[in-house]
Amino acid sequence: MDVKRAIFSWLSAVAFILAAFVADEAHADSLASFLSDLEPSELAPGADAFGPIREDVKVAPVLKAGETIAWAFLTSDFVGTTGYSGKPIHVVAAIDADAVLTGVKLVKHSEPIVLIGIPNSKMVALTESYAGLDLKIEAATGGEGHDLDIISGATVTIMIIDDSLVRGGIKVSRALGLGDLSPVELGPKRELDMAQNSVESWEKLSGDGSVRRMTLDVGQVNQAFAETGDERAIARPASGEPGDTFIDMHMALVSVPSIGRSLLGDAEYANLEKWLETGEHAILVLGRGDYSFKGSGYVRGGIFDRIQLIQGDNSVRFFDKQQLRLGEVAAGDSPSFVELDLFKIPADAEFDPAQPFRLQLLVQRTVGALDRVFLTWDLGYKLPEYYLMPKQAVSVVDDATGEAAAKSALWKRIWNDKTFEIGVLGVMLLVLTGVFFFQFQATKNARVFYWFRIGYLTMSLFFLGWYMNAQLSVVNLMALAASLKSGFSWDAFLMDPLVFIQWFAIAAALLFWGRGAYCGWLCPFGALQELTNKIARAFKVPQWELPWGLHERLWPLKYMIFLGLFGLSMVSIPLAETYAEIEPFKTAIILKFMRDWPFVVFALVLLLAGLFIERFYCRYLCPLGAALAIPARIRMFDWLRRYKECGSPCQTCANECPVQAIHPTGEINPNECVNCLHCQVLYQSDAKCPVVIRQLKRREKTGSAEIKIPSGTAPKNHPNAKTT
Repeated sequence: MDVKRAIFSWLSAVAFILAAFVADEAHADSLASFLSDLEPSELAPGADAFGPIREDVKVAPVLKAGETIAWAFLTSDFVGTTGYSGKPIHVVAAIDADAVLTGVKLVKHSEPIVLIGIPNSKMVALTESYAGLDLKIEAATGGEGHDLDIISGATVTIMIIDDSLVRGGIKVSRALGLGDLSPVELGPKRELDMAQNSVESWEKLSGDGSVRRMTLDVGQVNQAFAETGDERAIARPASGEPGDTFIDMHMALVSVPSIGRSLLGDAEYANLEKWLETGEHAILVLGRGDYSFKGSGYVRGGIFDRIQLIQGDNSVRFFDKQQLRLGEVAAGDSPSFVELDLFKIPADAEFDPAQPFRLQLLVQRTVGALDRVFLTWDLGYKLPEYYLMPKQAVSVVDDATGEAAAKSALWKRIWNDKTFEIGVLGVMLLVLTGVFFFQFQATKNARVFYWFRIGYLTMSLFFLGWYMNAQLSVVNLMALAASLKSGFSWDAFLMDPLVFIQWFAIAAALLFWGRGAYCGWLCPFGALQELTNKIARAFKVPQWELPWGLHERLWPLKYMIFLGLFGLSMVSIPLAETYAEIEPFKTAIILKFMRDWPFVVFALVLLLAGLFIERFYCRYLCPLGAALAIPARIRMFDWLRRYKECGSPCQTCANECPVQAIHPTGEINPNECVNCLHCQVLYQSDAKCPVVIRQLKRREKTGSAEIKIPSGTAPKNHPNAKTT
């Protein structure tokens, strides 16, 4: 009995602790908890109290002498504020009756870049500068009514704060009716009634507007071109009598069940349903007459350039993969047509079937060998009301679809703003891939390859590092692990395109070359170490090589550091990010040494050690290198070429390896190799490689024009190699 009582007491205590922990977590991220730490006057000048939080909209009145002068809200209650860390950036703001922000406070964040590297006071000051922002102007301009101030090294974080304040503030204004921004209903007021699936005749469909028609005769078209005043077009009129049919074009929205079944038949409509994905629609376009609405250009270019669908500000051009031919119209009383085609409207076109749209026909007239004159005609379409039903309004505060679209728009905006930088990184990755695939040819000329590598490392340091702040970090991996635990979302990782692209490229490179693709070429701090070491060598700074036994025993340090940080991240991400300061990347690359002196001294000590021991930090301390080395063991290929003499008796490559990744026995340790390809330069050297030198001497004695290498000593595609 005592045992049962003890067990029950223990379980009760555990349950109590867990409940307290959960309650504390929920409390920590609420508007009420943040307001308890703020003074009302910080959010609205002269305010002296906060009122109770409303139940319908999560806002609290900001009071002055008992009267409400503003409303306080937490941005993360209204919009997504997930930052680069994978956790929300919490900002409390207040808005007055005229929809103007009266005060803004950054209350909590877990951003790794700004956690220690950038003073929190700088972030707070920038966030508070949003006081005075007029949300009426932002609503009218789509959030473009103000200048965006960016802190170097925290671009993504600032853009998220900016986006959350603007969109969150507008949502609150609309929900409360502030500043004449009255509440609105998002989304169409009507939607398709999919239960309407009766089969109707052609006469009925064309009579009620389910099928719309546009007819042009030859006279109309010739007259329209004549009115352009272009003598070349007037001189080349369409052939035929003025009353002849130029084109008779019909259109119907066949993704509507009743219209689709009536015009396509049950079998073809079933095929249509299989063809269309969720959110997609389809139109049927029918034509006859002298002019084709399809033309023949799509055969060469894959795009139907004579028609486009237009709805509001959106337009859709159709490609060959979005088109299907129809054999015949199922409605028995329909006219005969020469062209019968189905066109798919993709889901991302933001097409609303409940709203009017038009199909624009482009009529072209050839006036020269390469010159044409164009005119357009529109076939309008509006779905009859009885195919529609009322749609429940979406709350302006709880619009999940709009929120997802806004997040997508934010990262797309960031990518568009960095088109040039993305292009440069793409070229760098393409060049590096070419070097790795054709490494034997790339390393044939030692001097050319040396300067190519120096140039590439310089680009990595100055462009990727100091200019774009695209230094990868073990913190990225910890943020990924945290997001997988709490709910993965692509949005947070898409916020920094250069970092995202690099991680994607690294994932692919690990299968082919291991960790060296990044560590040896793209890492800005690795490039800084190597370049400073080259300068030290030029000034005759002595180079130290640790005894192999000690060197081999120091290797595991970086793995121990990584596992320790990873374990800490499972307990506390902020704590792990603090200890991740063992990476000097933030100090040396992101902040360019503009930081508190202890961090600067630490980074400089590591670089100083690297002057005597090349890539000292990479060899023994880097947790990111360790993290990449672990999955790199699954690589599929061994690209680095070796002779059977390597290691026994020859030690040339082992002695010259910049990071001592080659065992005395000749094997290359792929976990430590940074793919600098120096061993491949030596592999072909007629001045250093004993195998090549021996073959050269043999050629001199025999007078042979070829270097003959004994079978098995080198790959068959070694230059000038001939198996004997």
